[in-house]
Amino acid sequence: MIVAAQNERQRAVSQRSAVDAVSRASSTLAAPLPPPLLRVADVSLEYRSDDRIVRATHQVGFDVYEADRFVLLGPSGCGKSTLLKAIAGFIAPVEGDISLAGAPIRGPGPDRIVVFQEFDQLPPWKTVLQNVAFPLIASRSLSRREATERARHYVEKVGLAKFASSYPHELSGGMKQRVAIARALAMQPRILLMDEPFAALDALTRRKMQEELLGLWEEARFTLLFVTHSIEEALILGNRIAVLSPHPGRLRAEFNSHEFDLGSIGSASFQQAVRRLHARLFEGEPTTGADAHSASQS
Repeated sequence: MIVAAQNERQRAVSQRSAVDAVSRASSTLAAPLPPPLLRVADVSLEYRSDDRIVRATHQVGFDVYEADRFVLLGPSGCGKSTLLKAIAGFIAPVEGDISLAGAPIRGPGPDRIVVFQEFDQLPPWKTVLQNVAFPLIASRSLSRREATERARHYVEKVGLAKFASSYPHELSGGMKQRVAIARALAMQPRILLMDEPFAALDALTRRKMQEELLGLWEEARFTLLFVTHSIEEALILGNRIAVLSPHPGRLRAEFNSHEFDLGSIGSASFQQAVRRLHARLFEGEPTTGADAHSASQS
């Protein structure tokens, strides 16, 4: 009888342990996501043309989390660059809200740095090192000595240590973009915004820049918002992809793409993902009348 009682107690303990284990597992599975770093909530953007106001995006919403590589993918004219400029604080939404770390975005700030497509974004009278250090000095984030040290660090990270004393006119397009990326990363923003930065590069340089950007991200794990109209580039660089419709841009779908990298190109799964994204990008969509409306000249 004593043995039976002991066995019963052991079974009860085992059952309680099993229940506790299931409870802990359920608790883990149900754990809420951390708050997003960037939240774009039902944002509509408009701009004025010669004779009307054009709606660039219509009620677009998504969240970007710390260390995300979030890609805005869409055809030309869908408003993706306009949306990036709104996140940078250069354009105010006509509808919806944009917030960073819970605070509404009301204008540009050093917590959001933009790398543009154009090669002429560097002051031509400054050397590579001076270009990277200049925003740190101008914003008084660091002393001149500290700014120069940090700038030198990031110039080395993008492989331009030998060109630190060179001027922009002495650099290739790819090298100029490396300087722009180094300058942006040196500011250590909360989020790095990149507007088709490799679109004007030749194919080989573009592939090299993609590889280098992924290498920099692996080392620093910064948060990236990247705009492109290239499906392959979106899959290579992004861990999450937001697909925007043709003008006016609406959010059609989000895809997880963390399984792909430069080594995935040519694989069956990569090509299948390309076809899926292409189908979503160009599927038919009824006209809603939100694309533009007439407006009188002010």
